[in-house]
Amino acid sequence: MPHVNVKMYPGTSEEQKAKIAKEITNVIMKHTGKPDAAVSIAIEEVAEEAWMKEVYDKEIKPNMEKLYKKPGY
Repeated sequence: MPHVNVKMYPGTSEEQKAKIAKEITNVIMKHTGKPDAAVSIAIEEVAEEAWMKEVYDKEIKPNMEKLYKKPGY
């Protein structure tokens, strides 16, 4: 606990993804008091042309009330 799944357009390097995962892990540890071993991070690339159908329509739009940060599009 917790697990975070980040979805983003392709094009981010493996090094950048590792840095993103580390930063997210650090923030979670700081604010929850959970150890590094308790945190898992997944990063999934989704093509731009598939974003609205695969991510927005399925995950974002039906869950707006659960989002602490809503998209501006």
